Amino acid sequence: MESARSSLDGATAGLSVRLLGPLTVIRDGATVQLPASRKLRALFAYLALAPRAVGRSRLCELLWDVPNDPRGELRWCLSKLRGILDEPDRRRIETSGDTIALDLKGVSVDAIDVASAAAGGIEMLDLERLQALSGLFVGDFLDGLEIDRSPHFNSWLIAQRRRFSSWHAAILEHLVNKLPADADEMSAHLEKWLELAPFDGRAHVALLARLAQRGQIAACEEHLASAAQLFASEDLDFEPVRDAWRTIRSERPAATLQARPAPLPAAPQASIVLPDSGVAASCKTSLAIMPFVEEAAVSGVCGDPRGGPPRGGPTRGGLADGLTHDIITRLAKLRDFFVIARGSVFALAEKNIAPEDAGRRLNVDYVTTGTVRSQAGRVVVSIELVEVRTARIVWADTFERKPDDIFAVLDDIGNSIVSSISAEIEMVERNRAMLKAPNSLNAWEAYHRGLWHMYRFTRTENEQARHFFDMALKLDPTFARAYAGLSFTHWQNAFQRWGDRDQESALAFEAAGQSLLVDDHNPAAHWAMGRALWLRGEQDGSLIELERAVDLSPNFALGHYALSFVHSQAGDPNAAIGSSDHSRHLSPFDPLLFGMLGARAMAHVRLGQFDEAAEWALKAAARPNAHAIILAIAAHCLALAGRLDEARTFAAAIRKTVPNYCADDFIGTFRFEPDAAGLFRQGAKRIGLG
Repeated sequence: MESARSSLDGATAGLSVRLLGPLTVIRDGATVQLPASRKLRALFAYLALAPRAVGRSRLCELLWDVPNDPRGELRWCLSKLRGILDEPDRRRIETSGDTIALDLKGVSVDAIDVASAAAGGIEMLDLERLQALSGLFVGDFLDGLEIDRSPHFNSWLIAQRRRFSSWHAAILEHLVNKLPADADEMSAHLEKWLELAPFDGRAHVALLARLAQRGQIAACEEHLASAAQLFASEDLDFEPVRDAWRTIRSERPAATLQARPAPLPAAPQASIVLPDSGVAASCKTSLAIMPFVEEAAVSGVCGDPRGGPPRGGPTRGGLADGLTHDIITRLAKLRDFFVIARGSVFALAEKNIAPEDAGRRLNVDYVTTGTVRSQAGRVVVSIELVEVRTARIVWADTFERKPDDIFAVLDDIGNSIVSSISAEIEMVERNRAMLKAPNSLNAWEAYHRGLWHMYRFTRTENEQARHFFDMALKLDPTFARAYAGLSFTHWQNAFQRWGDRDQESALAFEAAGQSLLVDDHNPAAHWAMGRALWLRGEQDGSLIELERAVDLSPNFALGHYALSFVHSQAGDPNAAIGSSDHSRHLSPFDPLLFGMLGARAMAHVRLGQFDEAAEWALKAAARPNAHAIILAIAAHCLALAGRLDEARTFAAAIRKTVPNYCADDFIGTFRFEPDAAGLFRQGAKRIGLG
């Protein structure tokens, strides 16, 4: 399905659809009279937002409470919709097999416009675009369209209303920050923002700043008192807002602090930022995993021969609660960011507080929600990771497994969810840090700026990474992961021969030691120490540290990869293959994926499996950030497999950057057992690298 972007200008030509407010269809400037059927309207809206074609069974399950002929009712609704939407030369309802989709190309749909803007980043929009989007919100999403005895549709409807409300709040926040302080519409935007997000401290601070700029200090004190009562009723911390108000008062000229409305000259309003707690670590990203919802299986729908009514709707407890608790625990063990404790998120869920609102109340950066469903011999877990301030979906996925062993299945799904959340947040934070001026970075941002450069795997970028890790540690000397990153840059200098190997090995060891001193329970600290010990030739100590890393956090993909790397050269090659596979399962898009694949290739060489080694080495070399050492692994493995032309191509590519590269360079980079070193020398001789 291809969705069109709205022109947002109230054009009278063509077809337009409004989902924000009562469902309205407009053709050539005139409102189309829709049938009274609520289910027809619900079907239209659901198909309009569906990202792909939807099965008829799903639509029956969504909207019909097991009537005598659900498919017949669906056909009736579709025939009516065709009369509304189809044009003489165009059929907008597309059916293929057992699926249905809407063709909305060229159609203005307000909700799709908002969703597209949110996907691209509301913070990137200019003032004119923000104002246009704000004007689309004339009411709740599908205002008044609840359907009795359709729990699945109503659950979808509630979720969409929450999402669009959060996007509306984010649009209003950015509007308030971009508009001149004396803009006529400022007060209306602030009031609506507070209505949508009553527990968002930024909204209260923005209103206080606006009132103070107008000299309405008595109104500020009045609002502060009522807001404090509101926060207290929910046991929420109001001190950040009080602190912000003290700052606003202290910065206002004395003349403006009188309790009379004396408007200030027009001036752009600065972005509203709640005061920092004063410790560098507070800049660390925070995350709340809201309790997953368990959706009971539905039978007797769309001709199900068993008959009977749907069994229940979304519930809490059982597998869903267990999976939520497991994910919270695993993410906390990674120690990548602050994870809100189980008690807090479950307490908010018991009050039926929407996830986005819970995120604002908890003052976190990201919120994760999910559903667990068992049906037709499979377990389905759907999950979303949302950035709270912008309501942007950072990542969403659905995991389906056959429940041969339900606990093993949930364990496997939990692994995938935890690793994906960690990787997606890290990517967002890296990219955000790159957009900021270097001298404005806090410790957390400097660390992620370092990661961005580190994953480029060139000498120049590695030096840039070292600089930013140093900056992070100056800002926060207790930042264990920054020490681990610093150790990695020295490790790269030694491994790639970009510096004196002994000196860089010593620096890698020193930084890893600092990481352990700061946080001995951080898996990254033990990972850094394990790699540093490998550089020093202390394989037994290296394996102990790396095992400790994955014991502390079984989801730490880099720990499993490092175990594979060490075992692939002088340890257990079968263990190397298992660790490589597990690291890739945990982090299938990891920046170090070429290393995971390369380690597996070297393990196959030690097992005498040269054809397999060549295939894995080719996969490693195909990664866009693969460096010369990975190309060398490919050249040697291909040579051992007898694929000499391909091997010579890689050898020639290496010698373009390292003219005299030979087998001694390759063997000297690693710590192979004598038998493995002998095999790689044989391969090198076949292609002129001996």
